[in-house]
Amino acid sequence: MALLQETWQGEAKEAFEYCRRLALSHYENFSIASWLLPRHLRPHMYAVYAYCRGVDDLGDEAAGDRLALLNEWEEELWRAYEGKARHPIFIALQETIRRFQIPPEPFLKLIEANRMDQRQTRYRTYSQLLHYCDHSANPVGRIVLHLFGYRDEVRGKLADATCTGLQLANFWQDVSVDLAKGRIYIPLDEMEQFGYSESDLLARRYNRRFQALMAFQVERARKLLWEGMGLVPLIRGRLRFDVKLFNLGGLAILDAIEAIEYDVLHIRPTLSPFRKALIAFRGLFPVRRRA
Repeated sequence: MALLQETWQGEAKEAFEYCRRLALSHYENFSIASWLLPRHLRPHMYAVYAYCRGVDDLGDEAAGDRLALLNEWEEELWRAYEGKARHPIFIALQETIRRFQIPPEPFLKLIEANRMDQRQTRYRTYSQLLHYCDHSANPVGRIVLHLFGYRDEVRGKLADATCTGLQLANFWQDVSVDLAKGRIYIPLDEMEQFGYSESDLLARRYNRRFQALMAFQVERARKLLWEGMGLVPLIRGRLRFDVKLFNLGGLAILDAIEAIEYDVLHIRPTLSPFRKALIAFRGLFPVRRRA
């Protein structure tokens, strides 16, 4: 992939600009979100986004040997920790790592999640699925906490609950999309417990057993997001609003799944612009858990 073949002779300023352009060109909402960030954090959020986008592109879209490309990405990460990065994303990232003292683990987990994607399309148990979420979703929350100056495990665990809850909400929203890609994230042993087989899922059989199965998945994800809401009073400033908004958004997706009676085999539930605006408005006020 050309991304890994580039070399970079510029200074950190140019590397951060490279990441900024990448973020703004690949993610339509990033231009809005970036203006809501504290000014001093924007370049570093661009660098983190560029890293996450890069590793996901290697795992999802790269031609050739994706595992080999992911290994090269990891090698460049270690060069960044040694202050010897060559690619612009990592030249910027090494400055972010140095300034905010971010350990390598969350970055390495994101690489490993993409390795898992090359090897695994089914998850036998919920524990296996949580292990995947701990690599694919939770590291992002841990990195963001570091950017805002939080390094303790109490806040980290609450951020994990939010990130895993959001990941699960996305999985249950995209059951039909993932099926088309040959992927199943519903734990197979739980499908069996509800009397719903993999062949039923592949045939997109929507029945009461599937409804019960998905109601169970939705409620468990909902509990995680409400657990993650416990992070809100433990953080300050803009991040407090963002975390509340992320949780409310995830909860709204789960409500939308429930509203279509869990028929995610044939319908992909989405949020209307009005619903999104309402969530943003609610984020300004204290939130009570639904009974």
